[in-house]
Amino acid sequence: MEDVNVQFLNMDTKIPEHLVKNEDDSYTIFLNARLSQESRLKSYCHALKHIAENDFDKDNVQEIEKNTHKLIDYKGESI
Repeated sequence: MEDVNVQFLNMDTKIPEHLVKNEDDSYTIFLNARLSQESRLKSYCHALKHIAENDFDKDNVQEIEKNTHKLIDYKGESI
């Protein structure tokens, strides 16, 4: 997997994470520091799925999110 940087930010609680592809082809995941550890872990896994699926090279946002939510989290539950 590519280089991934993680930052914790206080964001609106409606925003669990924000993923950015950097100019050097690395990624930065901004996790919402206001959320629980479990929610942040789910958000981190969600962002990693976007990276693994090369979603920055795709155009259909609805299809991207549909496929990403098929991810099984660390507890074996769909997220």
